[in-house]
Amino acid sequence: MKIALASDHAGYDLKMVIARYLSQEGIDFFDFGCGAGESVDYVDYGAKAIRQVVSGEFDRAILFCGTGLGMAIAANKFPGIIATPCWNEFTAKASRTHNNSNCLCLGGRVLSEELALAIVKIWLENEFESGRHERRINKIKELEKENFKKT
Repeated sequence: MKIALASDHAGYDLKMVIARYLSQEGIDFFDFGCGAGESVDYVDYGAKAIRQVVSGEFDRAILFCGTGLGMAIAANKFPGIIATPCWNEFTAKASRTHNNSNCLCLGGRVLSEELALAIVKIWLENEFESGRHERRINKIKELEKENFKKT
């Protein structure tokens, strides 16, 4: 599995904690920015990472901003992306098992390092359950086809 990481300044420190964890676990990842001390717009860096998932170069993304909400909003503007902000272990598991999330969004200003690590572990370990959830995901895909214009 290949993970694309990105953050703004508010999510930078938490991104670095998660990057250390991924490295320790031998999980392949690339950090698309931002760097330490930069004040940036989350949209710009989230888009860099998400484009890599859309292209198929990366399997999933983990994005960080102050709340995780801005990154999720931006990421969900891309076809094929199911970006979920998660704030506890239950939402992390459900985002994978029920929603087939391919983008996890975390808030550097609202999560402790310990909780963020627990969320990431659960999100990475769980797979989509399919079954009744597949019907719902297919409906989301139909909405994408209806509402996203290809350029």
